[in-house]
Amino acid sequence: MRLRIIVLGLSVSGPSPTPQRPDDDERSRRNHFAALPLDRMGESREQFDPAGNDAERRWLLLRRDGQMLVRRRSQDTQLYWQEQPCDGELPWSLLGRHDGYDYLLQFIDEDSQLSEPLAADAQWADLRAHAERLAPLDAGLAAYARGLVLWRDRHRHCGRCGAPMLIRAAGHRLVCTQSSCGNEVFPRIDPAIIVAISHGDRLLLARQASWPAGRHSVLAGFVEPGETLEDCVRREVAEEAGLTVERVRYHSSQPWPFPSALMIGFTAEAVDDRLALGDELEQADWYDPGTLVAAVRGGALGLPTGFSVSRRLIEDWYQARTGSVLTEAIARP
Repeated sequence: MRLRIIVLGLSVSGPSPTPQRPDDDERSRRNHFAALPLDRMGESREQFDPAGNDAERRWLLLRRDGQMLVRRRSQDTQLYWQEQPCDGELPWSLLGRHDGYDYLLQFIDEDSQLSEPLAADAQWADLRAHAERLAPLDAGLAAYARGLVLWRDRHRHCGRCGAPMLIRAAGHRLVCTQSSCGNEVFPRIDPAIIVAISHGDRLLLARQASWPAGRHSVLAGFVEPGETLEDCVRREVAEEAGLTVERVRYHSSQPWPFPSALMIGFTAEAVDDRLALGDELEQADWYDPGTLVAAVRGGALGLPTGFSVSRRLIEDWYQARTGSVLTEAIARP
């Protein structure tokens, strides 16, 4: 016999529904650099005219080393947008359209002359140093722009014949100038997995020797040809920590413009807790929620930066096991 329950006029049949986790899209949208509300205008790139007047233009200047112009305020940092490009002869790219504005970027050299005087609070800055202070729209645009700049700089010549490349499709396609070659190159990203590995109520955190003192994070690695994302998780964990994992589940993703990766987050469970570290790791340990908080408060453990998906994985693991917010637990005296 099926149970039928009437509650406040609502009819519910069968077992009570279980609480739902945020869906995949919602989790990804919470990550920094993600959820960019932008029409990328892919169908208009071939015909796009940067001097057109169908929408207002906002130009972001970036140097080949990835430095960009920002405005540093007391409480936040903003991208520094100009109404005109620096030099019409320098390479440019269309980012897209949002709220009546066309957003564009221009690649400039360190000795390029700017088209307008800079405000007193303007400065050249690296995105990593200011990312957490940027509003979501600026952060997403900055990550997008930085990826395009570095892609362009690394493909100035054809990888097949060595001839110079021509820019097409508003900066989103490169064509070899050697007619007998005909090579075309499109923007590329490097897919990488990043995974929070648990064993019971403990989380694995590890560090590389090149990181700042005390800094630990979850494991990550680049996807290899012919490999699924889940296979990459299993391989990287085995290579780096000597662990076999199961229940590999997708968590969320994040554009990561350092220099041009897409971080694809997962969770997984270790079959056992016996570690055998590979060459990439200097140290790795298991942490239960209380040990993790105590280590951070005591200064023995540094967590990944707050705008990274690695930090999100750690925070979500902590909240799932304690019902509390990790940042609040760390800050509590």
